[in-house]
Amino acid sequence: MPTRVTNEKTPDLAAEDETQATGKSDEAGASGFAALGLDASILAALTALGYEEPTPIQTETIPALIAGKDVLGQAATGTGKTAAFSLPILQRLHESHRKPGSGPYALILAPTRELAMQVAEAIHKYGKAMGVSVLPVYGGAAMTQQLKALKRGVDIVVATPGRALDHIRRKSLQLGAVRTVVLDEADEMLDMGFAEDLEAILSETPADRQTALFSATIAPRIAAIANKHLKNPVRVTIARDKTKAGSVPRVRQMAYIVPRVHKMTTLGRVLDMESPKSALVFCRTRTEVDQVAETLNSRGYRAEALHGGMSQEQRDRVMKKFRGNTADLLIATDVAARGLDIGQLSHVFNYDVPTSPDAYVHRIGRTGRAGREGVAITLAEPREHRFLRNIENITKQKIEIATVPTIADMRVRRVELTRATLQEILIGDQLDEYRGVVESLADGDYDVMDIAAAAVKMAHEASGNDKHEAEEEIPVQRPPAPRSAAQHDRPKDRSEDRPKREGKPPRTVAGTKRKPGWEVAKIYIGAGRKAKIRPGDIVGAIANELQLDADVIGAIEIYDRFSLVEVPDEIADDIVDTLRTTHIKGKRVPIRRDKGVVA
Repeated sequence: MPTRVTNEKTPDLAAEDETQATGKSDEAGASGFAALGLDASILAALTALGYEEPTPIQTETIPALIAGKDVLGQAATGTGKTAAFSLPILQRLHESHRKPGSGPYALILAPTRELAMQVAEAIHKYGKAMGVSVLPVYGGAAMTQQLKALKRGVDIVVATPGRALDHIRRKSLQLGAVRTVVLDEADEMLDMGFAEDLEAILSETPADRQTALFSATIAPRIAAIANKHLKNPVRVTIARDKTKAGSVPRVRQMAYIVPRVHKMTTLGRVLDMESPKSALVFCRTRTEVDQVAETLNSRGYRAEALHGGMSQEQRDRVMKKFRGNTADLLIATDVAARGLDIGQLSHVFNYDVPTSPDAYVHRIGRTGRAGREGVAITLAEPREHRFLRNIENITKQKIEIATVPTIADMRVRRVELTRATLQEILIGDQLDEYRGVVESLADGDYDVMDIAAAAVKMAHEASGNDKHEAEEEIPVQRPPAPRSAAQHDRPKDRSEDRPKREGKPPRTVAGTKRKPGWEVAKIYIGAGRKAKIRPGDIVGAIANELQLDADVIGAIEIYDRFSLVEVPDEIADDIVDTLRTTHIKGKRVPIRRDKGVVA
């Protein structure tokens, strides 16, 4: 049975990737951490970073990990988990006196590239004086650089599961000398479908390793992993503060239930309807941030991307544009937006539903400040409706389920915008030089009302409000029926979202035709404009290799470094499996389902 340590309150401390300069003395800064048995060089680093007192999870976790015990930690983001497992790793590494070139001492697995980068950066800060080398390993970065760094030798590897497994299979990541393994945000990794990858990675590590698992919830599937891979763990539970009814910012909260394939169109229509003065759009991943920002800019919006892959200089440049009103929309991940001071934000958009109610409250708290009216709008897929209900239950506030604006609604709205613009001009009363034009036309055979209507038409077209959408109407989505308790207990896995197929799926799906109402999936292809990829290359590769009819293939989006193609969900896995063994433009490129994460 695990040893249990429980704390009933989560302090309101800074997020794990931020430091706060407190201005207090060095003695005060180090005293709390000194009692946990940390080395003087680590204490000096914490003092320099402005850390004063350990958080509850750090107080309970650090001594246990330094003592070599396994830990099962339940705590939300922002409670200090990164330092809780990083500092003991550095302490034990310092005491190990291991031989150089013996392989990584510790492996930390994280669900996303943003979190992997954040953890690696924090460890670098904590262990800089000790000369500790840490390497973040994630998809989307150059494999060559990672291979070189691993060959030179590193002390700590922070990796996403997919890329870690890739290196293990290449024999470039040797885990025989690993003494500590950390599973950070384990529930998120399982939600993203990494269960099999985690098992494969853990099987490559020594049986006598130390293991720490951290998760926001300890669901049955998390408990199963803990029972299998942790040895008599110390259980640390940091209960989250309960959100009081009415404590959530008083903003107008709305949600649109739309299939993922229609999300981008829906966001554009809602932006047109709301006409925000300044808005923050939250996305889950860096790839999604870039994709949304690029698409919005191509449609005439002034959008800027902000994510963890950008340098501080790039971040400063983006924020200068946004604060200087030369950009209206800031597209960002939670990690990148953390700590930003943005005043007078009129709207917050959730391009994806936050799975944590705390994250939702934190996001929408950025609008509706100082007595101003704020608006929070969430785009949810039908299967995510339960997350909205969970948020409502926690916050005790209603989220209105709205209907996606139709093409007719858009036309009416655009005419309203033209009317408002003309009204401002009339109030300004600077029309003398134009009255002569009206009088000369009225003296002829034209009615004054017709002249005015023609002027309105010209203004409407000049403003770009005459654009007509050649889009299908977005299907109205109804909230799904409540699931039974037994259904809620089933583990979340991406395979549940796909049609079930008995036996081995066919490699060839010749003669397949697009069916009405067929579910659509997106396939990620790791090459784009810079590789001179054209839509015809993608269509040819899919149609020729699988002997498919070209009309099965849907929309193709080509970006600088990657492409996305819509295909029927029923045969998406067959297409991915086949394309992985072939070439596009003479090269093999990464192919996978577009999961919205970078592995």
